[in-house]
Amino acid sequence: MKKKVLFLSVCSLLAGWTLNAQDINRMVLQANKIGAEIQPTMYGHFFEDINFGADGGLYAELVKNRSFDFPQRLMGWDVFGNVTVQDDGPFERNPHYVRLAYAGHDQKHTGIENEGFFGIGLKKDAQYRFTVWARGAGQSVRVELIDNASMEESQVLVSQDLKIDSPEWKQYEVLLTSPQTIAKAHLRIFLTSPGPVDLEHVSLFPVDTWKGHKNGLRKDLVQALADTKPGVFRFPGGCIVEGTDLATRYNWKNSVGPVENRPVNENRWHYTFPHRFFPDYFQSYGMGFFELFQLSEEIGAEPLPVLNCGLACQYQNDSEDAHVKVEDLGSYIQDALDLIEFANGGTDTKWGKLRAEMGHPESFDLKFIAIGNEQWGPEYPARLEPFVKAIRAAHPEIKIIGSSGPGSEGEAFDYLWPEMKRLKVDLVDEHFYRPEKWFLSQGNRYDNYDRKGPKVFAGEYACHGANGKKYNHFHASLLEAAFMTNIERNADVVHMATYAPLLAHVEGWQWRPDLIWFDNLRSVRSCSYYVQQLYGTNKGTNVVPLRMDGKPVSGQAGQNGLFASAVWDEPTQTYIVKVINTSDTAQPVAITFEGLKSSQRLAAEPSIVFHSDNPDADNTLDNPTAIVPRETLAPTVGGNQMTAEVGAQTFAVYKIKVGE
Repeated sequence: MKKKVLFLSVCSLLAGWTLNAQDINRMVLQANKIGAEIQPTMYGHFFEDINFGADGGLYAELVKNRSFDFPQRLMGWDVFGNVTVQDDGPFERNPHYVRLAYAGHDQKHTGIENEGFFGIGLKKDAQYRFTVWARGAGQSVRVELIDNASMEESQVLVSQDLKIDSPEWKQYEVLLTSPQTIAKAHLRIFLTSPGPVDLEHVSLFPVDTWKGHKNGLRKDLVQALADTKPGVFRFPGGCIVEGTDLATRYNWKNSVGPVENRPVNENRWHYTFPHRFFPDYFQSYGMGFFELFQLSEEIGAEPLPVLNCGLACQYQNDSEDAHVKVEDLGSYIQDALDLIEFANGGTDTKWGKLRAEMGHPESFDLKFIAIGNEQWGPEYPARLEPFVKAIRAAHPEIKIIGSSGPGSEGEAFDYLWPEMKRLKVDLVDEHFYRPEKWFLSQGNRYDNYDRKGPKVFAGEYACHGANGKKYNHFHASLLEAAFMTNIERNADVVHMATYAPLLAHVEGWQWRPDLIWFDNLRSVRSCSYYVQQLYGTNKGTNVVPLRMDGKPVSGQAGQNGLFASAVWDEPTQTYIVKVINTSDTAQPVAITFEGLKSSQRLAAEPSIVFHSDNPDADNTLDNPTAIVPRETLAPTVGGNQMTAEVGAQTFAVYKIKVGE
């Protein structure tokens, strides 16, 4: 009873304060003007294999270089005894394997040991599926999960013998249960009988993957993606689509079919940052386009594949000879058409049949395709144009996404936007990794965009902190939230937005900030993640005009550092108002809902606030919930007005339900 009395007293005080305050920030929400539809694709994720985001991250494989096809064939492996690498294996595009043979003495041992990705993470009582393609004549091997740092009598955590009973290549499986939790285990395989025995595609997965898929994904990381209710999922990159050179561009056709026969590809990021250099960073293609389409479907997001346009990364390739000539683009264009067939084609088509054989006879219902990433100059539209013509002719139902280059403004940007209009692409991909001042100054960025031209896809963006604070911290996420009010307010122009990069291993990162961080056992959702989640789970269906002194609430002079947007959610008959206070002072706010019918009544739900007393703080693996959105008191509602106080440096979400 005391809590109820206290709540009523607080509300009464707030109501009195609202009527008497002179410095209140007064806003008007035009409740009867339900505006532009907010696209289902508005908020989503962009995945790129940077920071060990795929192998060693989202892809749950625990063995590095499982097919011995890295350029250094035994990278990731320690070998002992009599081990040789052979190159006439059963898989054409992964021809290498190891042969284990007698070490020459009964007291000597032959075997191999894999270090995993910064170790192999194991959880107590969890099962792990070991598989291997092998051939022999009744030989035996012992499969072990070990702890090299153990001070116990034995390094061996769990082991099991496996008999290789066929002279032909055959896949074998062993289930191992870990007796303890350990972040940096290894996998060891001993030859335990006279050899030789041949081993290929040595693999270890947790049994408990996302949705239980055998060639599966790491469950906690996918759950984090799903929890934002994403509308779009862009893959497989960015810059890896371009490659350091065209030979190492991401080739989607190499990423489908039997996983054992997907060739290794060099990851362009292992060369890019010598100050954080990872020469063992390759792509197994195990999490290929089939798995990425499947992931999109399972988290409820539209798939958005990005394909190479015939240009290698222009940052690293100045010579025209490094790129495909326009007249030689035929195979690249065919790759795009074949991809649409792979995603949507019937099972009687070549690529649709392959999709069905991989376990998905139904169409993936692909609606979008992006051609090119961060290209610039006349060489990009010259190459994009034949793609547009071919895709329009064969698949007019597919929406095509072009690029405005690597910057948010400037010469390349100003050149490419008119070119994208000329080519009549459906959306233009804008990228902006920018400092805090830029995000504060861009509250009206899309207000004056051409309403009749291509729509905007804000495909890669993140706020980079001032004074060298290029890392995740609360203040940067608050400014991202402020900027996103502009995206939301202009939903008739902006149809998609995805923060980037998405994932980073704490021991393998090369770029920051990132949305989600992880080690071998744990993951943590950054402050920026929670901003994305608040928008994604409070998206609404339509924009509603919200003004302060007749202007958008966009951090303009006289608006006291406030940014705000409002939406209507038709299914729940609720107005959702997002207010971001970027100032260092709490701001009282009064919102008048103009245009309500006389019979309509407003009822406030509990507010959601996101705040940190320390602007430089972020969540960590050891304290993953240090800064999270909190439910708090509902704003005060009286008649057609809502009042609240938005704390300093705070993102607040208010839900006002309408009833008769």
